[in-house]
Amino acid sequence: MSPVNPYDDAATARAVIDDTGVVLRWNEGARRLLGHPAAQVVGRPAAELLAAGGHGPPPPGPGRSRWLGTLDLRHRDGHTVTARVLAHRRRSDGGSGEWLAAAALADRPDPADDPLVNMALVQSPCAMLIFDDQLRLYGVNDAMARLMLLPPEDLLGLRLTDIDSHPEYAKYEKNLRRVLVTGGQQEVETFQRVAGENHDHAWLARVARLTGPDGRVRGVCVSVHDFTEQHLARERLQLVNEASVRIGTTLDVTRTAQELARVCVPALADFVSVDLRDPVDHGTEPPGPPVPPVTLRRAAHVSINPGCPEAVGEPGRLEDYPAGSPQAEALVTGRAIVTAVPSGNTEAWQYWDAGRVQRLKEYGIHSTLSVPLQARGTTLGVAVFARYRRPEPYTHDDVLLAEEVTARAAVCIDNARRYSRERETTLTLQRSLLPRHLPPTAAVEAASRYLPAARAGVGGDWFDVIPLSGMRVAMVVGDVVGHGIQASATMGRLRTAVRTLADIDLAPDELLTHLDDLVVRLSDEAGGDGTGEVGATCLYAVYDPVSRRCTLARAGHPPPVLVPPDGRPYQVSLPSGPPLGVGGLPFESAELELREGTVLAFYTDGLIESRDRDGDAGRALLCETLAHPAGRSASASLDETCDRVLRSLLPAGGAADDVALLLARARGLPPSRVATWDVPADPALVAPVRKQVLEQLAAWSLTEASFTAELVVSELVTNAIRYGAPPIRLRLIHDATTLICEVSDTSHTAPHLRRAKTWDEGGRGLLLVAQLTQRWGSRHTTEGKTIWAELALLDEE
Repeated sequence: MSPVNPYDDAATARAVIDDTGVVLRWNEGARRLLGHPAAQVVGRPAAELLAAGGHGPPPPGPGRSRWLGTLDLRHRDGHTVTARVLAHRRRSDGGSGEWLAAAALADRPDPADDPLVNMALVQSPCAMLIFDDQLRLYGVNDAMARLMLLPPEDLLGLRLTDIDSHPEYAKYEKNLRRVLVTGGQQEVETFQRVAGENHDHAWLARVARLTGPDGRVRGVCVSVHDFTEQHLARERLQLVNEASVRIGTTLDVTRTAQELARVCVPALADFVSVDLRDPVDHGTEPPGPPVPPVTLRRAAHVSINPGCPEAVGEPGRLEDYPAGSPQAEALVTGRAIVTAVPSGNTEAWQYWDAGRVQRLKEYGIHSTLSVPLQARGTTLGVAVFARYRRPEPYTHDDVLLAEEVTARAAVCIDNARRYSRERETTLTLQRSLLPRHLPPTAAVEAASRYLPAARAGVGGDWFDVIPLSGMRVAMVVGDVVGHGIQASATMGRLRTAVRTLADIDLAPDELLTHLDDLVVRLSDEAGGDGTGEVGATCLYAVYDPVSRRCTLARAGHPPPVLVPPDGRPYQVSLPSGPPLGVGGLPFESAELELREGTVLAFYTDGLIESRDRDGDAGRALLCETLAHPAGRSASASLDETCDRVLRSLLPAGGAADDVALLLARARGLPPSRVATWDVPADPALVAPVRKQVLEQLAAWSLTEASFTAELVVSELVTNAIRYGAPPIRLRLIHDATTLICEVSDTSHTAPHLRRAKTWDEGGRGLLLVAQLTQRWGSRHTTEGKTIWAELALLDEE
């Protein structure tokens, strides 16, 4: 069968005219309309077809593609033909522009009397209702009659509220009256069940006023559209959007599971439970799919009923799911399992969980959907969605929606678990690197606290108390930039370096200079392996209880707060110094005199800074807290003061950055516990010095240490006279457990322990000192050096 040429259609007059106004094509309908055959018209100007005195169409404006109007055309026999013409622009086969003009030959029917139009209205798939001006039902088409399941002829003349007493019908009638009065169109969305069905449909009703030719209001018409699918699609999209916003707000596994369940109730289910597999050793996820029976721990459940009465187990409870259970099947196969639970057909579950079967029957749960939680190739657990109040079972679209939401939740849960593992590992590392207990010293009483950040995780804050020679003590607090394992590892290296540098008794400013060089080297190494630069701040202080002088230096770190025994706390004024890692810039020290009972508060910036408070406000609050009378007396517990400071300065949810706090109360050594002698540089005068030492020990009731102390003093003084430079000074210091012997001279040559040969006459002095004391060493001073040795005193009991 050959294709029909549209230009041979004789029922419509058609002509094609190019942009210059020349007729290109002329069909049989055009010949019938004007009598001109195609051979006489094609190739000639179209303007010749206009009747004398008639007006042609206006020239097309820019961008115009359509024209509709009435034309007076010239018939072949000379009379005028008036035709209604529609012309529109199109692209020709050759790519140029042209116009197609068309005019209908047949008389247009009156739609009001046309049976085809009436049939279309009655048989239209769009359900329609027509009401008169009294809002009485005037007409019902076939589609609406099928929805109502009532004979339309029995409903004509009734109002909506006469047909049904449902509240929605009264709402409809109110909208009909509003349209009848105002003339404005109305769109009404509602949810109702079709007669004979057990689930709701989403309906969109469009209401418009009907007026006659005379303008009189005759009634209203209502067209009703079932847009259930569009509504469900919109709900699904909304649920996915809510899931992306509401799931994963924290890095907490349980909280994330609860968010998943809350998002899906009641939008997707009447009850949702989330069960997770427990991590294996070291917090790693079990590899591969599980093998039944599967042990899961309830992480969360949410119900439309308060208290979740449908739940069999409580959150945190472990439960075994055997082969054949929906949960185990979903985990093993890695895909969603839809289960219908018809009444009386639960024998398959009876053998493994009779209590669960009882709950199914009690609440009428008729459909469940078990979806595995999978992320990054790992099966984390399963989410179970159950319906009983909603009558419709789960569909394929519901499965796709549940899989989309649980996929998002699984990634969040996996992120939370990875974060928890890294945080726990970092915290373990941090705790292993920080001092478990501060060493007891005669110089200070100390207490400390460390708190990891609530969200950012464990960082590189640290503190330390380091006993030094001569009853002195070093106190340090620092902060490595960043968080995580890298920051903790860097902190450990810096803390070790500080202890090593403190052991050789460097002054605070010199120690920070060496530490700055170390951070520069660490930063160079880190930049080379792609882990980024290293930066840190540090505050280092050395306190001498004999002189009661404290020397401090800081590298970009917040200065300490000093709490005098009888005054207001204040921030110590110290030269700031550059942060560690800048390199090449000097550090300066400052010296303070601390009275007995003075408290120094060292801290990191996480204590005083927060989202709602700047550093100055935080320092003011810290001073106010430390001024509390309970923390000022000598008998007040520094541990209680630490707790009070943390409660006052940190928010309830935890700090945004990690926090280190070190409180140290200064103690002074009474002059009666220190004895000093100037020693002549004459070996013959060592014996009188030993005698003076024995007399002093007797005065201190330390005669049990006399023999050892006499030998140590003799060796140290003899060594200073032989190898040092005058003036030479001997000092004895003692507290309840330790006796310290110090010999100072002006030589900068440090002694060293060496192994003496059998025939050597000397070289055994320092070896003897090392054997007789619990520790010994030397330190450089501005005047020279000091050799010191510590002897443990016997318990008086």
